[in-house]
Order: sequence, then structure tokens, then C-alpha cells
Amino acid sequence: MNLLLLNDDDHVEGQAYSVSGRRLQHLLQVHGAGAGDTLRAGVLGGMMGEAQIREIDERRALLSVSLDTPPPQKLPLCLVLALPRPKMLRRILRTAAELGVPELHLINSYRVEKSYWQTPVLGPGTVREYLVQGLEQSRDTVLPEVHCHRRFKPFVEDEFPGMIAGCRGLLAHPGDYPACPREAGGATLLVIGPEGGFIPYEVEKLADAGCEIVSLGPRILRVENAVTASLGRLF
Repeated sequence: MNLLLLNDDDHVEGQAYSVSGRRLQHLLQVHGAGAGDTLRAGVLGGMMGEAQIREIDERRALLSVSLDTPPPQKLPLCLVLALPRPKMLRRILRTAAELGVPELHLINSYRVEKSYWQTPVLGPGTVREYLVQGLEQSRDTVLPEVHCHRRFKPFVEDEFPGMIAGCRGLLAHPGDYPACPREAGGATLLVIGPEGGFIPYEVEKLADAGCEIVSLGPRILRVENAVTASLGRLF
């Protein structure tokens, strides 16, 4: 935890905040924090700065917070992913927040197992938990927006055109396609399918909607690795 992320429920009065639970245990067990120590802190959705520990014990830490630094800018990116299996989804949520993805859309595909949509990981509280972990790692305070779309065709035909307008649309897909560009620069919409890629019908629909089909190389990557490899090239 490189940033102690606070929220409105932690606010006591003025510049005073109080934390307990997981964050308190991290302060005690990882940082070995004590009264008088100063650490990096931020308020969820707001500014960052420093927090000085006024009091700390096994029940809570009372902090005096001074915030004067805006969070880092997000990438000019909209990321669209075929819903991965739950264990991988946890890691991808953390990674998306950590790398500065502002908007994540999870979509259905023929190769997405129906059971994936029933996972507790998609619960709002659990999604938020993993996103917060990514923010704490990367020193950011702004949560990415996460949207779920359970039907492929209505998403591509009804919602996708508005999303891709004004963006460069890229579909990372296995096959003999031009290499994924480097340093895209401007607003980008990136689509990544399930492991093995979308089926031909889905590829055709995304291409018709305005996506350029690009390759990440001859190897078939796990979705989480495809995400980091793509963003490393583009930004």
C-alpha cells in the first residue's frame, strides 16, 4: 500500500480522519507505524497529500491530513474486455486501476462461459475492493468506471458506436494482422477478447463497427498479459 486511501466515512472533523480494519493492520504490521509518523494519503475521488498519525492502537489510527496534490492523469483509453474467468478478473481489476484505465467494459462472447457472469467478483463491493487495491498501489484516488454488458450483439450495435466515436478503435486479435501500434497518443478504444480470441462473427461485427484489427505477436497471451502488453505499447 503506497497510498493510504481514505473515504468520507473515515472523516472525523476538520482535517482529522480515523482508519481501522485492513488499513490499520497494514499500518501496524507492514509499516510498523507509530504516533508522529507521516505517510502518503489521499481521499477517494479527491486530492492527495500527507497524513500524520496522531494516535494509533489496535482499534484505530487517528490522522491529521493535509491534501494539496491532484491525482495522476488517467490514460486516454476505453478498455473493452470479454469477461475473463473470476480469478483472472480480480487481477485485471487491480491492474486496470493501477495502470490508470479510466473506463472498463466487460462484455460477453461466445467463448465466455455463462457461469462467469454469476461470480461474486462482479458484485459492486468486490469490484470496488480490487479497484481500490490498484489505486493504493499506484498512488491514485479516482476509481475507474466499470460496466457489464451480458449480450454481445446489442452492445456492439447499440452502445459501441457512441463509445468509439472520436477514438481510434483497436481490436487485439490473434492472427496475421498489422502489429499493434506504439505510442497511440490520442483517445483510444481497445478491445481484447477471450483467450484464443473472438469467434469470426464477433471479429466481423467489431470491425464493421470501426475497429482496426491488430496483432500482439505470434504467441497466444492470457488476457491479463494481453492487457499489460497492449497498454505498454500504446502508452
